[in-house]
Parts: sequence; structure tokens; C-alpha cells
Amino acid sequence: MDLGTACSRRRLLGCAGGLLLPALPANAQPARTVLTRAIPSSGEQLPLVGLGTWITFNVGNDPVARADRAEVMRRFFEDGGRMIDSSPMYGSSQPVIGDGLAKLQPGAKLFSAEKVWTSSDGAPQIAQSRRLWRVPRFDLLQVHNLLAWEQQLPLLFEMKRRGEIRYVGITTSEGRRHAEVERIMKSQPLDFVQVSYNILDREVEQRILPLARDRGIAVIANRPFREGALVDAMNRHPLPAWAAEIDCVNWAQVLLKFIVSHPAVTCAIPATSSVTHVRENMGAARGRLPDEALRQRLAEHARKLA
Repeated sequence: MDLGTACSRRRLLGCAGGLLLPALPANAQPARTVLTRAIPSSGEQLPLVGLGTWITFNVGNDPVARADRAEVMRRFFEDGGRMIDSSPMYGSSQPVIGDGLAKLQPGAKLFSAEKVWTSSDGAPQIAQSRRLWRVPRFDLLQVHNLLAWEQQLPLLFEMKRRGEIRYVGITTSEGRRHAEVERIMKSQPLDFVQVSYNILDREVEQRILPLARDRGIAVIANRPFREGALVDAMNRHPLPAWAAEIDCVNWAQVLLKFIVSHPAVTCAIPATSSVTHVRENMGAARGRLPDEALRQRLAEHARKLA
């Protein structure tokens, strides 16, 4: 499809920012085509919607809950998802992911995004995280909430140089330490930055997102639903009829499409423990995205309803 002309819960942007409708395999159905955006440092394409695991995958050793999370992962991959994001601070999320990956064997479908979160030597923690995921290497390693980033970033860059990871990033959440994030983005050769961004929390639009575009840094948007509170608030109101203009059938898709329609955003990572919700979320990576005028309309409408 020519992008020059093509261009419940969770469903217009011009075709800027590396947005790509990938070619379909011979046996694929057009309705399942997933929108992707390029990682600036490599050109690799990632689906616009990923899978977060904060809280939702922290289920301990409960075999039923672990099997349920494996089904969430199965549906995520079947619907074209790739990026799964976790951290050592997410309780039992890492071994729960590992169990699911061992069952599903997704291979190249998986884009593994993990973090280092320690003020001491990060190498042992990274090795333990990799064992828990049961993967030979991570695609992306990030310094979680900038903890000891002066110590950890050199380690991650050296691991990338040796081919032990593919990308390096930093993270923050809930609007914290944005000035320091900017300084690191300007001074370090980052591939990724992860920040909080949703239809109400838009501070990163002022400086961080433009800086990411200028520096060629991919952006992961966390807390797209404010841990579900934003969806709950919107669900108290009827979905506007004009949501159909961007192929949305529920509020979660509207909220996600607002985020991923920003040309600097590479991927949003809603967390869920529900197969139904992961299917709804992945619907936001299909169909039309809002242009800038509609994005502003969406934001104003959300402010009035929240």
C-alpha cells in the first residue's frame, strides 16, 4: 500500500516518523497487517504496540496464573506483537515471561526489552535476568529510572560492542528527572529512551520527543493508561462516533492511537493480564491513525471527560 495515499477498551497521523505497513506473507490476511515504525539507529521496524509486564506478570509460582500469562503472550505474538518489556524490579515477572517463552518458542517474533536496576555491578543482574527469560541475549537493555546510569551505561555500550545486546537505552516514569534524561540524551549515543506518555500526561511533547527525533533515538511510551485508571475513567463515557474515523471500537484503542500517532514514538507498552485486552490493544496497531488536528481534538475531549 502506498503510504503517501494510505495514509469495551482500546482504535489519523500522516506517514511521518518511519511508519511502515509491512509486506504481507502469502498466507496472511490483510486485516491483520500491523503498523510499525523504524528504530532510528538501525532502521529495524517495530510494531507500534508492545507488551508491558509491570504488576500484571508478577504472579509468583501460581501455575494457573502463569499459564494465563502465557496465553496473553501467545495472543500478543499471534496478533503481530514483538516487544515485551520487563525489569528486575517487577517481582516475578521475569521468570513468568521465561515460562511463557519456553512454551511458545516465538523465535524472531520476540523483541526482548529488559533493564538493569542496581547501584552495584550490573553484569551479574543482567546475567540473572537473561537466565530467567531463558534467552541467549536481550535485544534492548535499559538503565531503569537512571539508577547509577554513569556506571551502567558504559557496561551496556560495551555489551553492545561485543554483540551481547543490540540496543541501549534509559528509562524514567511518571514525569520524573526529565532534565537529567535530556542531558543524557544529548551526551550519550542512546538507541532508546523510555518515558511516560499518554493523552493527559504530555510533558514529554515539549522537549524530550523533539530531542529524540533530532538525535535519532527511539521512544517507548510507558503508563499509556495510568495503570488502567485512564481507561476506567474514559469508559464511563460513550465512545464518540468520530472514533470510527480512526478505526477504533473502544476507548483503549483511542488512547493508544493518540500515543503512537506521534511521529517520535516508536512503541507504546500497555500492560495487561487479559487475553481480551491484549487483542484490543493490538487493534491500535492497525488501521488509520489520527493526524495532528484530530490528535488535538482527542486530547481536548479527554481533558473534559477525565
